[in-house]
Amino acid sequence: MKDYKDTLNLPKTAFPMRANLTQKEKLRYAKWQQDNIYKFMQEQRVGKTVFTFHDGPPYANGKIHIGHALNKVLKDIIVKYHYFQGKQAKYVPGWDCHGLPIEQEIEKKIGKKKKEQMPKQQLRALCKDHADKFISIQKEEFASLGVLGDFEKPYLSMDYAFEANIYRQLTTIMQAGLIEERKKPIFWSWAAKSALAEAEVEYKDKEDFSIFVSFKLDDEAKQVLELKQDASLVIWTTTPWTLPSNMAIAVNPQESYSLTTDGFIIANKRFDSLKEQGVIKGEIAQSVNIAKLEKHHAINPLNHRKSLIICADFVSMEDGTGLVHSAPGHGHDDYLACLSYGITDIVMAVDDDGCFDTTVKTAGLFLDPDDFIGLHVFAANEKIIDLLGTACLKWSKFIHSYPHCWRTKKPVIYRATKQFFVSLDKPYLDGKTLRQVALDEIEKVKFTPDTAKARLSNMIANRPDWCISRQRDWGVPIAFFRRKADASLVNDP
Repeated sequence: MKDYKDTLNLPKTAFPMRANLTQKEKLRYAKWQQDNIYKFMQEQRVGKTVFTFHDGPPYANGKIHIGHALNKVLKDIIVKYHYFQGKQAKYVPGWDCHGLPIEQEIEKKIGKKKKEQMPKQQLRALCKDHADKFISIQKEEFASLGVLGDFEKPYLSMDYAFEANIYRQLTTIMQAGLIEERKKPIFWSWAAKSALAEAEVEYKDKEDFSIFVSFKLDDEAKQVLELKQDASLVIWTTTPWTLPSNMAIAVNPQESYSLTTDGFIIANKRFDSLKEQGVIKGEIAQSVNIAKLEKHHAINPLNHRKSLIICADFVSMEDGTGLVHSAPGHGHDDYLACLSYGITDIVMAVDDDGCFDTTVKTAGLFLDPDDFIGLHVFAANEKIIDLLGTACLKWSKFIHSYPHCWRTKKPVIYRATKQFFVSLDKPYLDGKTLRQVALDEIEKVKFTPDTAKARLSNMIANRPDWCISRQRDWGVPIAFFRRKADASLVNDP
């Protein structure tokens, strides 16, 4: 049989008929590493305009996934683009080697019980070995994607020199008076047993309780309003578990309030809604000068503790009753409002695991506290509603957006704990606050896209003080300081 291809004048080539890219790509990228192409690229552009790519580090806690691949390939395209534009394009990769992600991997490996019983030094050694292992693995995996950079000299957060620089910067801002230790309600991940910064919180839907509770006015408060019958302030909350720690009820003196025929004091603007929901069954009986109640008391039906009536401009008329239950240990606005009235002895009866501790007994937060010691706060909601009895005017459940820990994916709580903060609003440089210095520096940066600038500016402009402490065994410790008689700053042993 005649082979017709022999009758055709086809070009001759040494190229194989099959590309075999999946095999040859690996060989090509391996040769790039073997020949140190990144170093060659630097040498080719000595003296040229320098383009430096600053890369946020991944965690050294496991093998890479599709998110890593997308992240690193896109960044690599940018570095190579600038190289081919004639610039000396620099890229130094790095790894975040500390924190919860690595501790979690060790706990999975050895078990929670063994981890908790293990000496801290031994646990840290295991964490370091784990980080070292996955730095090497991720290096190879990034190289297999064709990513080029100075992988021979990466930056690692667990390098002693890196940790020493953190310490130096901490000392500098400490000497500038920007670091404070104080008890303040912050996001707390009970699942991770750690404080969280706002950036470590994500919002997901969660089912919660909606509950209306009446607090009877004490005799002095009734006398101020010249009332002969009992009257109660009505509050609304979605966190029944915080009611035992109530220390105040906030009202808005700029708004109008009334007493109803069934004995409840609410904001006028909320009457129609509360009547429609069945929370209030009576009609408006008389107006109430709510400002007269300032610094007087209502009684918490859960424990008969007195609750101070305070004025606050954050009290909204958009929802609720126009009166806000305030537990300063479990809310930022509550904390600041109560602090302005001299309430500094904050009730905190929740431990690191998110469970009620013995404080519920010593502080008298429940009439029968033994049933609550060791109970998780979320599991306590229904029991608290039952204990309220007729003081609970109505309750229901609803779905809403709620803060969750970005690592454990569990809902977080607000909890007052002693933490270290960097103050953003104290004078720092040339009379400017750290917040203003940061905002001024942002103006000097070119952003692509431009919308990223507004996002970062708003984040810095609106964020509260920066919480820098974490309750972790594996991390860079915060140095503790004390002042000697000569006012010099020295490191505490």
